[in-house]
Formats: sequence, C-alpha cells, structure tokens
Amino acid sequence: MTVTVHIELQYEFEVHAQADEVFSVLSNVPLSVSHFPKVHRLVDLGEGVYQWEMEKVGTKQVHLQTVYACKYVSDKAKRTVKWTPVKGIGNAEVRGSWKIKDKKTSTQVTLNIEADVSVALPALMRVVVEPVVRKEFEDLVDQYVANLIERFGGEVE
Repeated sequence: MTVTVHIELQYEFEVHAQADEVFSVLSNVPLSVSHFPKVHRLVDLGEGVYQWEMEKVGTKQVHLQTVYACKYVSDKAKRTVKWTPVKGIGNAEVRGSWKIKDKKTSTQVTLNIEADVSVALPALMRVVVEPVVRKEFEDLVDQYVANLIERFGGEVE
C-alpha cells in the first residue's frame, strides 16, 4: 500500500540583490539546486528536465529516499521559472514557480511549490508518516529559501 502526502508551500521575500542576478541564479537549475539541502544527486536528463535524488532519511531498517523529475521553463522577459512533474520517474511529483519582481532598489521573490510524495507503507501508518514527510519537506524548503536569501545579500527589512 502507498501513502501519498500532498504538500503546498508559498514563500514571499524581498532581497537586496538586483532582479537580473536573482533570475540568473534561479533559472540556472544546477546553481539554484546547489542551495537546496540534502540533495544526493541532480541528474540532467536533457531538454530542461532534471531528476532530483534526495539523501535517504530514516533508519537503516526503515528509510525513505525521494526521487522525482521536473521539466523547467524560464522566461527572462517575465522573470519567471516554472517546473512541472515528469510522470513515471521516482516517488514524487513536484510542480512550482519562481516569480521575480524588480523593485528598483531590491527584488521581490515569490516561490510556490506543490508536491505529492508517495511512501510505500501500510495505510495505517498514514497518521504517523504524513506529518513526518510534511515536516521534512517544509524544513528542506525553509533552509533552501534561507540559503538563497543569504546568497542574495540578505532579506530587506
């Protein structure tokens, strides 16, 4: 039996870096992903498709490794980066977007992520597994955003 955990996250923050620099980092998938914690490997599958392989979490006997692939599309004129899941790869489907807005002396950044993470466990384990998977995912994205904010010279207060 498989338990699927649905997660939706939204972040909005303003950084000191200029919009072109922010777009340059976020539209370069390997560079952007280098700020994401616990990535075991990022595989370039070509044509804007990347496969994420996260580090294993859990114990030696019971562990989870999240693997998924996304197709990335960047639009420099609109300053957006969007990704959609590639079906049939791994145990998760992740979609989302970056929106970058030039505010002259700073840059506003919006991140939207929606994920469905599947875990092969009995349905009875849903009550235990769902909050753990959700918290781990949220913690990783929180750290990713914090790492990017630092990369972009800190958050505007």
